[in-house]
Amino acid sequence: MSLRTCLFLIALLAWPLAAGAEILEQIVVKVNGEIITKTEFESRQVAALRQQDPKAATLTGDALREAISAITPRVIVEAVDEMLLLQRGQELGFKMNDQQFQSIVEQIRKENRLESEEAFQKALAQEGLSMGELRSMLERQMIVSNVQRQEVMAKVGISEEEARAYHTAHIEEFTRPGTVTLREILVAVPEDAKGINVAADEAAQQKVEEIRRRVTAGGEAFAKLAAEVSEASSRANGGLIGPLNRNELTPVLQEMLDKMAPGDVSEPIRTPRGYALFLYESATEPEVVSAEEAREQIAERLWEQKRRAELQKYLAKLRAQAIIEFKNEELRKAYESATRDVAPAVPEPAAPEPAAAPRQPS
Repeated sequence: MSLRTCLFLIALLAWPLAAGAEILEQIVVKVNGEIITKTEFESRQVAALRQQDPKAATLTGDALREAISAITPRVIVEAVDEMLLLQRGQELGFKMNDQQFQSIVEQIRKENRLESEEAFQKALAQEGLSMGELRSMLERQMIVSNVQRQEVMAKVGISEEEARAYHTAHIEEFTRPGTVTLREILVAVPEDAKGINVAADEAAQQKVEEIRRRVTAGGEAFAKLAAEVSEASSRANGGLIGPLNRNELTPVLQEMLDKMAPGDVSEPIRTPRGYALFLYESATEPEVVSAEEAREQIAERLWEQKRRAELQKYLAKLRAQAIIEFKNEELRKAYESATRDVAPAVPEPAAPEPAAAPRQPS
């Protein structure tokens, strides 16, 4: 993690840097007697907006006001919740000792290649931070993390029955798609300043049709011809491409394969680069990954789902026990609306990221 990213994340814990210091500005909310000022809250809004949209700095006027208004309910809830977690951590006696602080600083320096003290201090200065402010931010982050670990995560467990039920309910997410392996031969059609040259296009079409006859009627090996005459990068492998996920192929290739069986050679197909032939090399059927094979993935997703649910329950408890005094009516309404809309059940975890799309044929 870069130093800038690290400081950006911990800066979202925007508590007063000096407890008990005289505040000569507007207070927007008190949480069990501790305050969040207008300046602190506006800093949170800006940070959240930039995190959500890197282009936020270009917004002005009504567009900026609308964007700020849209994120404000989430930001005020996060601000209050983080203060409640920090207060609970302080009740539990959590604090950062010198050794822990030095360990984190060394990690930051190592990851950002800030080998000298001078380089590290210069990086801090660029972020407008002193070493004391950095320690204060890191300690608050550590306290909040420790509270969640002790009070929330310790209550999360996953049974074998839950894992199997999740697998059954999400079977499509644990199914490997069928694949196809092809070989290709490309005859490129050069373009000039005026676009496609008709004569060159016709010559390429005739050439690819002759290559197909050499394979289908003449019995020449497709892979050998691909290595000799193809103008695709796959020629180095005898035209081999794949395995490709069947459901990620272009509609044109899908339609072509629906009419073929392994071993068949396609008719010439016009592609953006020229004319192509395909040999249907092999295929595999879709395969269900068993619950045992997917045990780790299921556990991670179920654990995250249950952690979110437990955290929401825990935060609801802290809110109910807290004295929260809003000094800004609009923020009070935004807070009450946002917390009221938080459903007891947390949404399903996101489906697994799809594998990187294989290279499509030329």
